[in-house]
Amino acid sequence: MDKRGAVVKKEEKVLSIKHLQTGFQLNDHYYNAVDDVSFDLASNEILAIVGESGCGKSTLATTIMGLLDRNKTRISGEIIYKDTDITKFDENSYNKIRGNDIGMIFQDPLSALNPLMRIETQIEESLSYHTELDAAARNVRALELLEQVGIPNPKRVGKQYPHELSGGMRQRVIIAIAIACDPKVLIADEPTTALDVTIQAQILDLLKNLQEKTGSGIILITHDLGVVAEMADRVAVMYAGQFVEVASAEELFTNPKHPYTRSLLQSIPQENSEADELHVIEGTVPSLSKLPRKGCRFAPRIPWVAENEHEENPVLHEISPQHFVRCTCYEHFRFRDEGSAV
Repeated sequence: MDKRGAVVKKEEKVLSIKHLQTGFQLNDHYYNAVDDVSFDLASNEILAIVGESGCGKSTLATTIMGLLDRNKTRISGEIIYKDTDITKFDENSYNKIRGNDIGMIFQDPLSALNPLMRIETQIEESLSYHTELDAAARNVRALELLEQVGIPNPKRVGKQYPHELSGGMRQRVIIAIAIACDPKVLIADEPTTALDVTIQAQILDLLKNLQEKTGSGIILITHDLGVVAEMADRVAVMYAGQFVEVASAEELFTNPKHPYTRSLLQSIPQENSEADELHVIEGTVPSLSKLPRKGCRFAPRIPWVAENEHEENPVLHEISPQHFVRCTCYEHFRFRDEGSAV
C-alpha cells in the first residue's frame, strides 16, 4: 500500500481512484462531499466502505458511476479504469462502460426499477445496449440471470412488474441487471437495506458466490459492521468525506486505531458485555457547509482530547503493513470514561 492508502495485490488491479474530490454547489460555493479519496481495487477483492449516513459513501459510488449532474457538481482527481481516466469521459463514452464494465446495485430497488416495464425487459435492456445478442438470445440470457440470482420460476417472474415482487426478490432483480454483462467492477450500495435478516443473509451469500464465479472486484458500501465482518477482505472507514482508516478486515476488527473506528466498534452490542447502555458517539456528522476543512474532522466529537493532540493537516499514516490511520490523535485517544489514552 502506498502513502495515499492504495494497495496493489497479486490479483489484477481493476480500478484506481486517485485524489478524488466531489463538490456540490451550495449558493456560490462548492463543498466537497468526497474529499481527496484514493484507493485501488483488485479483482477477487471485496473492499467495504463503512461509515455513518452523510459521510460521503454513496456520493463516492455515484461519482465512480458517472451519475452526478456535472452542471451542479465539481469533480477532480482521477478514476482509472483500463489505464484511462474516465472522469474525462462525456456521457456517451460513460454509457459504454456503465452497466457493462462497471455495474451498480442500488440500495432502493423499487425506485431503481421502472414500474412500467416487465422484469425480463429491464434485464434485456442492458444486454441490448452492450451486446450483439438478438431478441431471443437476450430473453434466454435474462432468464438465466434470474435463475442465477436464485429466483424461482424465472419465466413467471420475468413477466411480472416490480410492484408484484417482494423486497428481496426486487433486490435479486437489481443484482441480475448489475451482473448481466459480467462487469469487472461491481458497486453494491447498501444492498441489504430494509431487508429482514434471513433475506439479508441470502443476498450476501449470493454476492459472495457471484464474485467467486466472475472474479470481479466489489466495492461494498454499508454502515453495518456485521456485514463488513462477514464479507470484506479490506475495509476503508469513511468520515466527513475522507478515509480515516484503511486496513484488512481482520486487522481492523482486532486492532482498530482511529477514534472514529473504535467508537463505531464500541457501539456494537456485545453478548458478554455487562453494560446496561450502548456506547453513543457524541454529536453528528457535520453538514457540508459547516464541515471544518482544516484540522481533524472528528475532533469536535471527542472534545476531551486536547487540541494539540490532533494534526493541523491530518494525513494517512502507515502504522503497520497495509494499515493506515489519519491523524496522530489515535495515539492519544481514550473513551471519555477512561483515565488515560490506550
